[in-house]
Amino acid sequence: MPELSKGRLERYLTMLFHAPAAVTALVPLRETKASGATKEYGYGHPVKVEFTVDGMPRAAVLETTSPGPFGHEHMADRARMMLWDHGAYNALPRHVRSLDVGAFDREGNLLSVANAEEFFLLVEHVEGAGYVQDIARLQEGAPLRDLDLSRADALCDYLAGIHSVRGPDPGLYVRKIRELLGDGECIMGVCDGYPLPHGFITATLLEEIERRCLSWRWRLKGRTDRLRQVHGDYHPFNILFRKGIDFTVLDRSRGEWGEPADDVTALTGNYLFASIQASGRLEGSLDHLFRRFWNRYIERTGDVGILETAAPFFAFRCLVMASPVWYPSLDDSVRRKLFSFLFSVLDAPRFEPGKVNGWLHAL
Repeated sequence: MPELSKGRLERYLTMLFHAPAAVTALVPLRETKASGATKEYGYGHPVKVEFTVDGMPRAAVLETTSPGPFGHEHMADRARMMLWDHGAYNALPRHVRSLDVGAFDREGNLLSVANAEEFFLLVEHVEGAGYVQDIARLQEGAPLRDLDLSRADALCDYLAGIHSVRGPDPGLYVRKIRELLGDGECIMGVCDGYPLPHGFITATLLEEIERRCLSWRWRLKGRTDRLRQVHGDYHPFNILFRKGIDFTVLDRSRGEWGEPADDVTALTGNYLFASIQASGRLEGSLDHLFRRFWNRYIERTGDVGILETAAPFFAFRCLVMASPVWYPSLDDSVRRKLFSFLFSVLDAPRFEPGKVNGWLHAL
């Protein structure tokens, strides 16, 4: 919980107004009497700040958002709200004006970010070749190497390791399942990105997918005991290998905590995708990796329940892989088989890795 101190607040106001500022009172708005100073500042408790600038009296209200449900669990959620508020308040006539938007640092200092136009992230550079190159080589018919097996095993064991860490708040599982459907980067957002009609893909077809996924939401949202640490976007473009099985993952996305099936379907779905492009079915080396990964993961974790939760996550990945936006040159027959698999897996009570080829002809 940030501490709102008079000295830090005065330094911030002096910077903001480019003139000497002095705080005269801090009044929590839930109270009716000024206390003169409030050392502890609770999220979600607006505080009226009475101050002078160059001796002239002023007043403002300092607001934050409480951590909690309804999409406010993470600091990034609350930051997004504040950034939106700052721009939106000042764009609406008769709305109270936003004077600034900022953040508390670890020492409790107040920092302005009102001049920000876009945010960036600076990360370390690591060497390596994308795992997608290994999959592409197998898709082109190259023989399966011992190294391919070792790398798939290493990727599987990595997931088994991170998925052993239980999540802190059951509500985050409910949120994950909700966002799998409704987030702009997930099922509904990807569906909205489809140019329609596109061959056999129509609005009616996508609507039916959304309806079936909604049913899955109500089947899964109560399984909060499954909340685990996840990567969130564990596909071959986000994995860099160096020598042997030494690898680094990139671009963790969409939350620290979620459903383990999200990660497992993201990777194994790409084995399926590559194999369908190569031969129209799951076979050969890619079939071997697909089955080996699923079998090893369940053996390592004991999580047979993942077979009961995988379906809507496969649906999400299939929608991305079949998307004319993401893969504009993809043959229409591949899209059709991805959609067939998607419908079949949603209709089945549980995912069965050995039945994949029988699920490629539903459309």
